[in-house]
Amino acid sequence: MAVHKFLPNQKTNEFYFDRHHIISVLRRELVLLSLVSCLVLASVHTALCRSSVPVIYIAGDGSGDFNCNGKDDNVPINKALKFVVENPAYTTVHLKGPFTYTIDDTLLIGSDTILEGDSNAVIKLADHAGWDTMKPLIQQMNCSGNNNITIRGFEVNGNYVGNSEIKLGSGYYSIIYFKHSTNITVYNMYMHDGMGDGLRTNQCKNVQFYNNTIYKLGHDGMFAIGCENMEAWNNKITCRTNSALRIWNSNEVKLHNNIIDSFYHWSAGGPGIQIEKSSGIMDNIEVYDNTIHNTYGPGIWFFNYDTSLTTRDQGKNIHIHHNVFYNTGTNPHPIVTWVGGIVGSEFHDTLIENNVFDGVYNAAIVLMNPNDYSFDYLPQEGYRTIVRNNIIVDTQKRTKNPSGTGYAVINYLPETHTIILENNCLYNNAGGNYINASSTTDIYADPLFADQKKHDYHLKSKVGRWDGNNWVTDNISSPCIGAGYPFSDYSNEPEPNGNRISIGPDGNTRYASKSEFCISKDTSH
Repeated sequence: MAVHKFLPNQKTNEFYFDRHHIISVLRRELVLLSLVSCLVLASVHTALCRSSVPVIYIAGDGSGDFNCNGKDDNVPINKALKFVVENPAYTTVHLKGPFTYTIDDTLLIGSDTILEGDSNAVIKLADHAGWDTMKPLIQQMNCSGNNNITIRGFEVNGNYVGNSEIKLGSGYYSIIYFKHSTNITVYNMYMHDGMGDGLRTNQCKNVQFYNNTIYKLGHDGMFAIGCENMEAWNNKITCRTNSALRIWNSNEVKLHNNIIDSFYHWSAGGPGIQIEKSSGIMDNIEVYDNTIHNTYGPGIWFFNYDTSLTTRDQGKNIHIHHNVFYNTGTNPHPIVTWVGGIVGSEFHDTLIENNVFDGVYNAAIVLMNPNDYSFDYLPQEGYRTIVRNNIIVDTQKRTKNPSGTGYAVINYLPETHTIILENNCLYNNAGGNYINASSTTDIYADPLFADQKKHDYHLKSKVGRWDGNNWVTDNISSPCIGAGYPFSDYSNEPEPNGNRISIGPDGNTRYASKSEFCISKDTSH
């Protein structure tokens, strides 16, 4: 600190400050203090002097706290991610757009960190990256796991065109891969044209994956291995190579309100949703309110190849409800027989209810073992699948080997599996209604959809049908209204509801078509 100069007042013989001198000294001191502050922060990055807590900005135009030039941009981005981990006052690394950040190494994200970006900020894999298998574009910082990580808001271009020497589905260049981590959230992302998974998690807990657009990756859109408490919703996914959403040995899972499709090509992939078990417990899986269409494989495929006598029976209670399937199972390959709406085996007490299947290939619901898995143990008996309140119409025969296909429901495993059919509506299925299954309560009539060609599956009603905006009336009512399983809950349906659930995907929802009949309530159950 400078010594201030006092001058005597000639009139009063008192001392006073030289005002101009003091202002000059203070200015020098403020400049010195500012320089010292910047020098302290310069050990991280001098540009941080102009950043506002808690966000660190990455830019391609020189305006960021860390700046990139379109080559080896992983280096400054990783410096920013490391800074956030080492400085708890900061929480977020933000990628500014419009800019394409080309990376030639993995981005490493630590605990309590948000990696976000503008919608026109793009992470792109470098051409001919040459990485080892299972090395992703984004991964947790510590191999033992990290917690409380959010990734949101930007685009990732997997750059298959620039890495086309890599075989799709071989474990290369997944977008995001976390292991042994907790509280992972990925949302509002656009991930496309990759060679691996979108989000791959292994032994993780509390994972949320929502509002993402996934287009033609090289494996699964989301793949959860040995995870617990997973939820994926409001995603729009076009499959390539494998599935949109896949869970393996994972439990406490909800997959809902997703739109899933594929395209007609040999690389288009397998099922929309894949549920598989080889060990552990899987007894709380719920799949609902999804629209799955034009998939190369089945809409949903569940199967259990757990050979352990202690755990194989712990695959049970899959609940599949209120989904729409149309034109699923387009794969024409003669040896790919496991196509359809829902294909499954060896899970106990699967409940499939209030779905619609329109124009699917092979069968709407088929129980069979996958023909490319070898089961080295004798399957036990007693697997039960309940199929109720579904509408199955216009099932098509397979393009190749069509004989024996085109049915509503097929059970190829009658020695070990039982299908219980309750109050479904079947109509105009090319092959017929059942193979190795039967029902005394199903109805066989045109369900009278509002507009089947436009995939509007609300049921026509003289009393009231929801058209997406308003309640309207028709000159005819669907036979599916109030015709469902008598002990199913209907409390969410608007009045008048006939005191009984409707068949189809609107059953027990506020959009169920209204009933012109009143049925007395059955309280005996």
